[in-house]
Amino acid sequence: MDKQKTLERIQKLGLIAVIRGPSPELTLKMVEALVAGGVKGIEITYSTPNAEEVVQQLHERYGEEIVLGMGTLTKPPQAESAKAAGAAFLVSPICEPALVKAMTATGLLVMAGALTPTEIFQAYTLGSDVVKIFPGSLTGPSYIKAIKGPFPAIPVMPTGGVSEANVEDWFAAGAVAVGAGSELCPPALAKEGKFDEITARSAAFVKIVQEHLPVRN
Repeated sequence: MDKQKTLERIQKLGLIAVIRGPSPELTLKMVEALVAGGVKGIEITYSTPNAEEVVQQLHERYGEEIVLGMGTLTKPPQAESAKAAGAAFLVSPICEPALVKAMTATGLLVMAGALTPTEIFQAYTLGSDVVKIFPGSLTGPSYIKAIKGPFPAIPVMPTGGVSEANVEDWFAAGAVAVGAGSELCPPALAKEGKFDEITARSAAFVKIVQEHLPVRN
């Protein structure tokens, strides 16, 4: 899947589950529960134990059924490793030039992290296809709307602070998609074996996202 198709799929889904799994086994079960609830955008962070092996297993199991990526990249070599594992998109919470260069060199969809206007512009200029606004909990939807004033052409996706209660506001402000972590899939539920609850949360979250996705030409 080329990066344009990956971006189109993410825009149609509108939601990426950001997973920091407590263990490889529980991470796989978390993804299973999310997919059962209709979540098809999956980001496995490098802070997850054995993250690359987890992505390999997910890629083999789900293939094109999900849009699978790796997140929390902080070192340039992780970009190629993530691609080799089966990631279709790469996400970082930071905008470090050497890292973004390595990410873009893979040919995959890239989402570099930024917060300030200067960082957002730098991330986009360095080749980030979508700029991850992180942490979204510090800004709120009104910040996205303000950023869209000077940067109407820069696609942005907030992560952190996204919930069922404010999804509509994020999309109305101009987000192309949203990333949700513990608000969508709390690791505590996985540790307690409450995967049915994760599935139920997922289904409710997906329903709200689909109701408020912007209409695209």
